[in-house]
Amino acid sequence: MNILVTGNKGYIGPVLSEMLMRKGHDIIGYDTDYYDGCELYPYPQIARQIRKDIREVTKEDMAGVDAVIHLAGLSNDPLGELNAGLTEDINYRGAMQFARCAKEAGVKRFLYASSQSMYGIADVSKEVEEDNSDKNPITAYARTKWEAECKLKDMGSENFVVTSLRPSTVFGASPNLRCDIVFNNLVACAHTTGRIEIKSDGTPWRPVIHVQDVSSAFIACLDAPAELVAGEAFNIGIENGNYTVRDLAEAAQRAVPGCSLVFTGEHGPDSRTYKVSFKKILTRLKDYYRPQWNLDRGGRELVDLFRRVNLTEEDFRGRRCIRLRQIRYLLDARKLGNDLHWV
Repeated sequence: MNILVTGNKGYIGPVLSEMLMRKGHDIIGYDTDYYDGCELYPYPQIARQIRKDIREVTKEDMAGVDAVIHLAGLSNDPLGELNAGLTEDINYRGAMQFARCAKEAGVKRFLYASSQSMYGIADVSKEVEEDNSDKNPITAYARTKWEAECKLKDMGSENFVVTSLRPSTVFGASPNLRCDIVFNNLVACAHTTGRIEIKSDGTPWRPVIHVQDVSSAFIACLDAPAELVAGEAFNIGIENGNYTVRDLAEAAQRAVPGCSLVFTGEHGPDSRTYKVSFKKILTRLKDYYRPQWNLDRGGRELVDLFRRVNLTEEDFRGRRCIRLRQIRYLLDARKLGNDLHWV
């Protein structure tokens, strides 16, 4: 298949693209290149690269494309709050324009990278489910993800199969690593400073998943028959994939033996706590989705990467690995305008 991957130069994109190529697919990358120069090691070579903002997409960009995997967008809550209007413009209107062009061009499948943040603050006595749990999007990022999902589902048809994937918080090695996400942050901090400091009491729950397992979920939704995935949303995670922050910190400490671990509790209990059910994907797509990674294996992989690229504390805390800092750098350097288009 010819598969167009938006955001292929982000965190998940390079890993997913390489996995798709190993399965024999041809990849067209579509990325505006905000994070050019941030990579820790080279990207896999793909068939074709389009350097373009998703807000500028045309039907002609989709010529010959069989499926679209839409990863691109402002990638987390802090970036989303940089400018709520821009989040609406990119994460909602940009996604809608991309989907319309894909449908008009005859693309058969459209996989949308959504978010579990739409559940908001949830009752941890039960796991939130895709279809039966309340949606309580608090941030601009979460709200636009939920709005896009709803509209995309309405756009689906027999000839345009739409599926939304809601990944847990991702971790693991990638050429364009993010350290503004919890487990990567903890392991990088331990490796570069010898210390992990948790400012809550460690009790909040966080579902997490390895970047290769997220990629496997997208591939599963490409491979599965349309009747299993059309119009569906899937929480992406693994069995028993909900962890407390304390669990994550202790796993990071195991990955970096000898580092210290301190819970200061200065921020008190963290209200952002939720457990997520992964029953739907693990049962409905059991013949296609088989996650392979756990925290300890992922922690060892991250440490191996950090040693190989000589990751420093400056890298870990700076714009190379923190998305918001790179965007602010581009704005301050007047390389991006306030609308986040290239100058």
